[in-house]
Amino acid sequence: MGEVVRYFNNALYVLLITFFSIPPFYGQSDDLTQAIWAKYGCGTVPYPSNTGTKSPNPIIVSPKVWSFVSEPNLHPMKVTVTTHKPGTSSGFVLVAPYGFSANAMYGQPGSLVLDNEGNPVWFRPLASPNLMNTDFRVQQLNGQPVLTFWQGTLASPPTYTNAPAGSSEPGSCYYILDNTYRIIKKVSAQKGFTSDIHEFLLTPRNTALLLSTKTVKADLTPYGGPQNGYVQDFAIQEIDLNTNELLFFWDALEHIPLADSYEPASTARSTNNIWDAYHCNAIGLTDSSDDILLSGRNLWTIYRIHKPTQAIVWRLGGKQSDFTIGAGANFSWQHDARFLPGNVISMFDDNCCESFTIPPGTPFAHGLILQLDLVGMTATLKESYYHDPNIQVSSQGNVQSLGNGNKFIGWGQSQYYSEYRAPGNTVHTPALNVLYDATMPTNNYTYRAYRYNWVGMPYYPPSIAVQRNNGQITVYASWNGSTETTAWQVYAGVCPYKLTKIITANKIGFETALPVNNTGPYFQVMALDAEDQVIGASKTIKFCER
Repeated sequence: MGEVVRYFNNALYVLLITFFSIPPFYGQSDDLTQAIWAKYGCGTVPYPSNTGTKSPNPIIVSPKVWSFVSEPNLHPMKVTVTTHKPGTSSGFVLVAPYGFSANAMYGQPGSLVLDNEGNPVWFRPLASPNLMNTDFRVQQLNGQPVLTFWQGTLASPPTYTNAPAGSSEPGSCYYILDNTYRIIKKVSAQKGFTSDIHEFLLTPRNTALLLSTKTVKADLTPYGGPQNGYVQDFAIQEIDLNTNELLFFWDALEHIPLADSYEPASTARSTNNIWDAYHCNAIGLTDSSDDILLSGRNLWTIYRIHKPTQAIVWRLGGKQSDFTIGAGANFSWQHDARFLPGNVISMFDDNCCESFTIPPGTPFAHGLILQLDLVGMTATLKESYYHDPNIQVSSQGNVQSLGNGNKFIGWGQSQYYSEYRAPGNTVHTPALNVLYDATMPTNNYTYRAYRYNWVGMPYYPPSIAVQRNNGQITVYASWNGSTETTAWQVYAGVCPYKLTKIITANKIGFETALPVNNTGPYFQVMALDAEDQVIGASKTIKFCER
């Protein structure tokens, strides 16, 4: 019933905001829209398209999609693990599958935790194909591990063209969940900006660094764009998570010349006259608490910014680079720039503009590690990580440096995520040092992919279902998000208040099928941990054959 109510509320929302005509530009949504978002929660219903095009519903009946007897409303995508060698890191894989609006994705969009075999561990589906999660990862808040992600609607032609492709539509925000999967906080950008999909970074000070966007009216004719145009402005915001106070604000329009962009201003004509000149897509910490890193995708530049003065300390790459860049160290359209110990920079080098067709001769995408010399102001190639086989990637992607020296790479607008042993490989030796590789179904993407250790202890109970097939009664047990369950006990009886344990079996995958020689009709399952202690009990159900 809850699912029905939520879908009804979503439909009602869309009817209301369509009837009252939300203006198309950021920061201009009316009071009714804000009230509906406040009631139903940020990012819980899609922002309306201005094209009238509807995204197709996800494909949920397919060999590429999971279905479960005990969790009939969960349909995550299936991934295929193609490489899994010794040396692969432990821990779980975190992805947030979604599909571009013209294509039907396999499985529901949402946040998904997987094991190394590709089995789902936790899945939080979203109610609409026009909603998505991004930057889904484990972070630390008040010394405790939490899950964080952005949630909302992505501007993705042809359905959503209110803003440049890859931008956040209004009404989106960031979520923080504890290890019981309760939502403990939602965070939104301030000062009339929209919460951007690209980055939500928790700091050791228990603040959040985030990117935000806002359209600003501008005459773009000096740059080859329309006279009655707009610039997609980006701002870095730092928010105190205890008080919601805005601690730091840095506006790209005040510090970065528009002429530095590699994105033609003429592209604004296809997106409501909005020029995506900057497309900032990553914020990172550095070796100084006063400095942060910023990546400008459409600027081909990584900036080090001094927060107290707001000054740009240096620029790496682009039209005004402060560094001489060595052979193999050039990059373009990059994502996920990070500052590592020893003045090392990691990034995902897309080498390609965000487009549906990749120009001939475009270099292959790869993970790129650069060594900076801050005295001689040079940047040299340290390591590279290519996919086997080599691929070209139009957008998105990330490079995560793991504690054991391995690199975990999400391949953005492609179907892959991989793990590599240092020192990586080259474009000519892409099979070298590949430890792990997995493939998502066609039409499915994840903005970033991460690997983390994670302990999930759901606040809700395990799930149970019972079926009879060819005379055999089978009990199905699952506990969405439980990382500590290692075995299941099944209890049965003729009275719901007097059940007897009839079987104990090891947990297998997300859902364990447990054949039993008992007609019940009442059944219950209990989850056991590695110490054979009961850590959760399902409700008791009565098995009634139809």
